[in-house]
Amino acid sequence: MAVGFTVKYYWYQIGTEDFLYSFFSTIAVNLEERKWGSLFPCIMNDLYNGDLPQEKLQTALDELEEITIKLQAFSPDKVVWDFDNIEKRPPWGDNINSEITDLSNYFVTSDGEDLITILHHAIEKGMALGQNVKITKM
Repeated sequence: MAVGFTVKYYWYQIGTEDFLYSFFSTIAVNLEERKWGSLFPCIMNDLYNGDLPQEKLQTALDELEEITIKLQAFSPDKVVWDFDNIEKRPPWGDNINSEITDLSNYFVTSDGEDLITILHHAIEKGMALGQNVKITKM
């Protein structure tokens, strides 16, 4: 089942649920010391739970910028596919594109776009429209 971010009637495709969960898991393990939502509550709690309220969008954008900077310090082998089973590896294993240099550019959507960039666009669209950013399953 495909998941993506929605803002009103705008759809930002991400990929599978497992792939998006890996993004959140990677943040929780590498940046939050396995304390989910402790440093980035808007992204890791509100958005992860499916609904990032419009009044928290600027804070979420600030969190996303900090996440991006901090993920640059981690090599691709530090990706976490599953928070509940950190030994689990992605389906493609270590076979990744050579353009992926760190965890800030590791997550590429099913459309070939950078997930962090797509999330940034969705948050900005939410701010422009005064709408929540939601995670939606298709």
